[in-house]
Amino acid sequence: SSSVMNISEHLSCPLGFGHYNAVDICILETVLIVLLTFLIIAGNLTVIFVFHCAPLLHHYTTSYFIQTMAYADLFVGVSCLVPTLSLLHYSTGVHESLTCQVFGYIISVLKSISMACLACISVDRYLAITKPLSYNQLVTPCRLRICISLIWIYSCLIFLPSFFGWGKPGYHGDIFEWCATSWLTNAYFTGFIVCLLYAPAAFVICFTYFHIFKICRQHTKEISDRRARFPNHEGGAAGETGHSPDRRYAMVLFRITSVFYVLWLPYIIYFLLESSRLLENPALSFLTTWLAISNSFCNCVIYSLSNSVFRLGLRRLSETICSSCMCSKDRDVRDPKPRKRANSCSI
Repeated sequence: SSSVMNISEHLSCPLGFGHYNAVDICILETVLIVLLTFLIIAGNLTVIFVFHCAPLLHHYTTSYFIQTMAYADLFVGVSCLVPTLSLLHYSTGVHESLTCQVFGYIISVLKSISMACLACISVDRYLAITKPLSYNQLVTPCRLRICISLIWIYSCLIFLPSFFGWGKPGYHGDIFEWCATSWLTNAYFTGFIVCLLYAPAAFVICFTYFHIFKICRQHTKEISDRRARFPNHEGGAAGETGHSPDRRYAMVLFRITSVFYVLWLPYIIYFLLESSRLLENPALSFLTTWLAISNSFCNCVIYSLSNSVFRLGLRRLSETICSSCMCSKDRDVRDPKPRKRANSCSI
């Protein structure tokens, strides 16, 4: 109980409801953030291990971007240990401003990487469907590595002005008191982020997926017409199998992108309203921020449920781990360790 009282006395709770007990609110925040941190780290570690253990997943060039997103989301979970530890243990607050700035910067950069990767994935699928013959010449492993490097560099640079006093990079739901009271958003910096990051990524994704599904619909219609005209001709079935995997994979990536923007839309709207001084609500700030951060775990769930190759790799990884555990157990049963004598001394 004393540790709980320390949390309520020394930490500012974003959910400022007056008719609720402050101690209960702090406990709720702590449980939510600890649980979310654990799920993000565990889920993305699983995705990374499955990608390294399933060679079939490397058939698609988008696996580079998926793995980049997994690493970025893993770092989000590791970064969330900062507010988790600040809630579980009382901090002196000497470097609270620097901790708050660095944490907000890192979270914003990592989510910017995820957003840019989603845009690049949509462009990659667009090229795979619109230019299938020249796709391998256009998209090479070297160019993919350069593109990923540019994504990291661009995401790191775009939020640097926040360190020079030009607004908040976008982190709300302030666990740190200095973030909530002294670090305010700026309408010009928010417009700068929207124009150089949010709007271009959203436009690219909408443009590419609109044309992807338009082309797939036309292709499906052509196959249906060909089957109706030549019922015994096998060319239609062969043509369908050529494009159906791309369409299914595009649907998986479209679900990931859709969930990303559904979870991030409330955060972006609140970011814009708070920067314009039209709305300031600590509860909405906390909820929209951590709802957006929860997307780092949702990507793992969507990909594991939607991609059959990923499920196969996850099953094989689980079987390998279980078999290794069973083998070690059987080895202990067959070759039991000798018991130590009662008067023996071990160092």
